[in-house]
Amino acid sequence: MKQLFYTFPGTVSAVRRAHVGVVGSGDLEILVEPADSGITVALRTSVDGFDTIWQAVLERFFSRTDLAAKVQINDFGATPGTVALRLAQAVEAAQ
Repeated sequence: MKQLFYTFPGTVSAVRRAHVGVVGSGDLEILVEPADSGITVALRTSVDGFDTIWQAVLERFFSRTDLAAKVQINDFGATPGTVALRLAQAVEAAQ
């Protein structure tokens, strides 16, 4: 398993913890915990060679939210579209 770590700005703390998705073929799980400031993302993936794509997808998504949270992503080959959907679900559930 490959591990990647990212940080992004965020000022509005998540209200509650959230859990969306499942780790399985072509899907991923996202866990969100409130934080005082900033967004930290800890990503575990079974797929090598997609660091640049992960960076782009996460930057695009978190540039549109002020959420402050600790985010853990457990990936099993999800597409960028699935990642964006699960992130949106997790943020909605945490607010």
